[in-house]
Amino acid sequence: MASRTAWLKRALAAAGLLALACGPLEAATFSPERGLNLDLWDTWPNEAEWSRDGVLLPYPEWRRRLDAEDLASLKNVGFDFLRMPVDPIPFLSPKADHLHERLLMSVLEGVRTINAAGLKAIVDLHPIPRGADRFAGVEELLRDDALFERYLDLVRDMGRTLAAEDPERVAFELLNEPVTGCEGAEATAWDDQLGRLFAAARSSAPRTTLILSGACWGSASGLAALNPNSIPDDNILWGFHSYDPFILTTQGALWAGDFIRYVTGVPYPPYEHKAELEAALSKARARIRADAPFMRRSGMLDYLDEQIAGIDTEQELDAQMDAPFKTVADWAARYGVDPENILLGEFGMIRQEYGNPDVIPGAWRAAYIRDMIEKAEEHGFAWSIWGYGGAFGIVEEFGGNPAEGDVLRMIRSLKK
Repeated sequence: MASRTAWLKRALAAAGLLALACGPLEAATFSPERGLNLDLWDTWPNEAEWSRDGVLLPYPEWRRRLDAEDLASLKNVGFDFLRMPVDPIPFLSPKADHLHERLLMSVLEGVRTINAAGLKAIVDLHPIPRGADRFAGVEELLRDDALFERYLDLVRDMGRTLAAEDPERVAFELLNEPVTGCEGAEATAWDDQLGRLFAAARSSAPRTTLILSGACWGSASGLAALNPNSIPDDNILWGFHSYDPFILTTQGALWAGDFIRYVTGVPYPPYEHKAELEAALSKARARIRADAPFMRRSGMLDYLDEQIAGIDTEQELDAQMDAPFKTVADWAARYGVDPENILLGEFGMIRQEYGNPDVIPGAWRAAYIRDMIEKAEEHGFAWSIWGYGGAFGIVEEFGGNPAEGDVLRMIRSLKK
């Protein structure tokens, strides 16, 4: 750890930033409180189409249908910042080489649109797992040394793009949910990569607040594995995500493994909705018996019972939901990190998986999100709900139609 810190100081000194990084301890310049994640994509175009006019720009895609007036309505609800996910792969794809600078300027225009609405903005570089529609994803960025070097160049470019913006209004998150493990050799690898990401961003954005997170998909345990003192800078926010309990928040999802797709309709809180819980479990068991791979059925049924047993009382449910917050709070106390410099960057409860007719009632989602907000604010952490639209949408459902208003009404009711 000491050698990495020394390397960082040499890198910052070479960039003329060591005096800035070694100044007195201060809070981050960017100070978020209550936020919402915008959508990463709407139409998810295949990489093969990225070179065509009108496919990528304006970027991100939400800019085609939302303007400052639309975003100002979110400020009126009670949000003070928006986290803007930006897929970095188009910047690295040969299909979009000719658009690199235009993509950067389009992201900057998105930031300025958010600021014009009276909201602060976080630019979140947000790679996703690779699919058949793209040449690389988050795992490839972290495993391929040459590709990671190119990603560092993008971080420098994005930092340069944001550097002239008001540092109280704009922050920069360097990598969403790194999939590296948070123990052993993988933890060491992420520790090194995080330092290199920080040095790259700080070299081009000396005043901008940077948002850093731990490994293990940006989890609380990943953050707790970091030593924040190895980053010689105080203009930092430390981020983590929590979707606990998974069986509640991602039920019905097709992208979250081969079990959860069979489970829908689990209420929140389950101990207050016994009839709905039993109906959901009966339906899930029937789906597993009918549709799951034959050799997996028995194990899935046992796993379902195990997961429900961990949340079917008030005490058990609260313990699961509180665990990530306690982990982060203990880490912050151990290293002297101000809770105001901690961001719960993502949390939420699925509304409806794409193509699945089952919709989680808005009242259940509002209750879950309210309880997570209470936990975050009790600890002094800022927070950002996932997300604006799509499967987890609190403003819109798929297709741009309004989602149920329960969550937004709950946000409006929060005390200042």
